[in-house]
Amino acid sequence: MKHIFFLFVFLLSVLYLDAQGIIKGRITSEQVPVSYASVILSGTQWGATTDTVGYYIIKNIPAGKYTLKVSGIGYTEQRVSVSVSDGATARKDMDIPRDQSGLHEVVVTGTMKEMSRLESPVPVEVFTPQFFRKNPTPSLFEAVGLINGVQPQLNCNVCNTGDIHINGMEGPYTMILIDGMPIVSSLSTVYGLNGIPNSLVERVEVVKGPAASLYGSEAMGGIINVITKNPVRAPIVSADVFGTSWGEYSADGSVKFRAGKATSLLGVNYFNYQNPLDKNKDGFTDVTLQNRISLFNKWNFERKDNRLASVAARYVYEDRWGGEMSWNKDWRGSDSIYGESIYTKRVELIGQYQLPVREKIITQFSWNWHNQDSWYGNTPYMATQQVAFAQAYWDRNFSGGHNLLLGTSFRYTYYDDNTPGTASSDSVRPVNQPMKTPLPGIFVQDEWRINDKHTLLVGYRYDYDRHHGSIHSPRLAYKFSPHQHHVLRGSFGTGYRVVNLFTEDHAALSGAREVVIAERLNPERSYNSNLNYVLKLPTEHGIFGFDLTGFYSYFTNKIVGDFDTDPHKIIYDNLKGHAVSQGISLNADATFRFPLRLLAGVSYMDVYQNEDNGTGVLQRVQQLHAPRWSGNFAVSYTFPAQVTVDFTGKWNGPMRLPVLPDDYRPEYSPWHCIANMQLTKRFNRGIEIYGGVKNLFNFIPKDPIMRPFDPFDKTADDPVTNPYGYTFDPSYNYASLQGMRGFLGVRYQL
Repeated sequence: MKHIFFLFVFLLSVLYLDAQGIIKGRITSEQVPVSYASVILSGTQWGATTDTVGYYIIKNIPAGKYTLKVSGIGYTEQRVSVSVSDGATARKDMDIPRDQSGLHEVVVTGTMKEMSRLESPVPVEVFTPQFFRKNPTPSLFEAVGLINGVQPQLNCNVCNTGDIHINGMEGPYTMILIDGMPIVSSLSTVYGLNGIPNSLVERVEVVKGPAASLYGSEAMGGIINVITKNPVRAPIVSADVFGTSWGEYSADGSVKFRAGKATSLLGVNYFNYQNPLDKNKDGFTDVTLQNRISLFNKWNFERKDNRLASVAARYVYEDRWGGEMSWNKDWRGSDSIYGESIYTKRVELIGQYQLPVREKIITQFSWNWHNQDSWYGNTPYMATQQVAFAQAYWDRNFSGGHNLLLGTSFRYTYYDDNTPGTASSDSVRPVNQPMKTPLPGIFVQDEWRINDKHTLLVGYRYDYDRHHGSIHSPRLAYKFSPHQHHVLRGSFGTGYRVVNLFTEDHAALSGAREVVIAERLNPERSYNSNLNYVLKLPTEHGIFGFDLTGFYSYFTNKIVGDFDTDPHKIIYDNLKGHAVSQGISLNADATFRFPLRLLAGVSYMDVYQNEDNGTGVLQRVQQLHAPRWSGNFAVSYTFPAQVTVDFTGKWNGPMRLPVLPDDYRPEYSPWHCIANMQLTKRFNRGIEIYGGVKNLFNFIPKDPIMRPFDPFDKTADDPVTNPYGYTFDPSYNYASLQGMRGFLGVRYQL
């Protein structure tokens, strides 16, 4: 009888459990899966966590009505009502918005490990693909121009070669990372960001200021870290195609697939512009003609205990030219019709692997090969560069709130070209001598979380250069957060850099001036500091944020190009004095309860050098291409029919430009603004159609090229036709020559 009773109870239990309900579904954000989000029934013990592709399931739920609460780091908590019936399965999918306060976004750049932006002792700015879609561009090089304090600077009006300035500092002071791995190449500020498929980008992190203790000597001015998508969480298919009224066409796409325990994401970016235009009537193309393709493939591998293992490769090919409208490839390298033609091939390989041991030890590597075959008029520039980089670090938490990061790295750079930069000093029989530079280093960092309000970060890096000896790069950062809506950060660090002129300064290649190296160039050194304050104000009307930063950098041995002494030459020398980059920037954003968001930023910069004028007196000279005032803005409003209007722009105040003696053109550029308008319509099943107008005010610089009718200076010495001795010079640049144009595109995600 007892056994029958227990059997009866067991059957009732089974029937009861079978009668209970199930809730399952998928959590996404802007149609992208959200991994490891918390999904719980409010006020109960039932809940689950989403898997790597956003799915969840909650079982054995008694019948009734519940409130389903979904939350995750970097996302705004959402609640929805759900009913559960006995023996039934309720399906509840949710698309949750990102946390617009930005305090809980995950960042890695400041400290080499993932943490929320609120907890990071180093100020990091985070930009998602949604931010860059407000003004679609064919490359990240152009896209980052919408960021306050970041300026993609074109250095030549013919071939459109450029670099990226952060807080007024030239491109070589900016380090480009992909997935935390340095591209470590002086050419990287252009080629590191050109051709990365936008569909593969998860976010872009920007650190303004010193970071040399972790990332090495090139990180003197700042870091741009492109974080690519984890293949596991990426959409199965993604595509973005658009064209402009100028005849530009950009196609960007990716596809995800699995192979055993590995998940792969394959992406392609293609840009084509073959429509030469000369709207300013100077006889030269207004915009460089381009044909570029980039392939990117990333693999993530499933391992025990979720240890890291990934590898990625990228290939870029570009054929770019600009010049006189009658130029074609038959005239490449000739002195009859002027053109600047660049063939570029670039291969990159990056990866990371966590060792299968109890301790957290991460190994990382990168390698890139860059080949450039170019002619600037009748001046050739043939260069090959290879950079291999490897590092390993140990990440360990200790008692007392200490987190220790201890690592070692090795970088090897091979560089060869046809310029004096790689020639021996023998004037009788100069021999080609490629640069081969090994650079071993070690680094240590202690992030001490004193308590919930105070965090102190102390770092030190030691590198050894065979030519310049020991290199010491200390770093100090402090964060004080009395409340999660108030964060104060301060940091100090030093930097060191060896300069390769011919990969960094396009003016050295243009053929318009003779390059003169006055002496053996010594490495630059810098001392950098910044102070950052972040304030978030949640109100009943919305969330308002302010991000205020002051920065100061002091340089010794700074290498500068003298354009003023002789109009026919660029004279490179170590600065006999010092240089300063200082300023303040403010970012503000407002996200209202109704579908309106405002972003705006303003920066004031004072970038100059004090140099001995030969009499022992220091003379102040303002740096080229560094406007004192600059800023950005973005206004977005979404209508009920899922139509979003974006009004974006970047403005610059006067910046000093390279002028010739007795130049009739002003030495400082005018105030100007490049504004854009876009409409986006979202449909079901992941389809978007967008279109708009770029350069809404049709701003075009005046007189960008000196003497375009005589690019080889064949009549420059004629005192009658050229009494002031002007020479051909395409470096007078402060904005793109591309005027107003319309664009139309479509996006799709599966």
